[in-house]
Amino acid sequence: MTDRLPQHIAIIMDGNGRWARSQDLPRGAGHERGVKVAEHAYRACHERRVPHLTLYAFSYSNWRRPDEEVTMLMRLCGEFAETNRDELVERNIRMRVIGDLEELPTPTRHRIEGTLEATEACRSMTLTLALGYGCRNDLVGAVRAIAAHAQAGLLLPEEIDEDSIRSFMTTSELPDPDLIIRTGGEKRLSDFLLFESAMSELYFSHTMWPEFTEEILDKAISAYGRRQRRFGRTPEQLAAEA
Repeated sequence: MTDRLPQHIAIIMDGNGRWARSQDLPRGAGHERGVKVAEHAYRACHERRVPHLTLYAFSYSNWRRPDEEVTMLMRLCGEFAETNRDELVERNIRMRVIGDLEELPTPTRHRIEGTLEATEACRSMTLTLALGYGCRNDLVGAVRAIAAHAQAGLLLPEEIDEDSIRSFMTTSELPDPDLIIRTGGEKRLSDFLLFESAMSELYFSHTMWPEFTEEILDKAISAYGRRQRRFGRTPEQLAAEA
């Protein structure tokens, strides 16, 4: 086993509603507990010196959920940002957002913007919340921006490459995720960092997000450390470079 640490962990926090049903509780209780687990997760990653943690908090597709649930999720996202603000500053953790921040309800957006501003200078770790985020939607926005730049003569077609596309996406400041963890038993990425995860290692857990623990996080990190990341090269090439 190697102690190689992922530099960027991204988590699809799935299973809140199913956990709540299994406990004969309303779905909202699952989301509330899920927020507490998200707090434990960023603290655990910070203590393990993981530089980047991205949490899939609210997807672009989640806008289709019942209004009552969307309202609750927006409230919880705003409360998470506000109630953790002082601790994030104390831990020197910068908070960022990917997705369409402008689409969030004004009270939620203001709470989040307050934490973004308060943690702007923090550098020990970056905690990114994916809010109103979907990779396909992000790519569409990037393509529209590229087309506008090309139409204005600011960008030539031959200048368009992976880096230029990425520069127009909301994930432009993030490194590609090394490890993506999904809880809840499903084995799909659900429009999460699809462009950025081309070379990511995936770890699927049957544990519902409200029951996610540091032990499960450590198992995922250990599994990542045992994998050989070749990026198209052969094992012999990697051995020669070691």
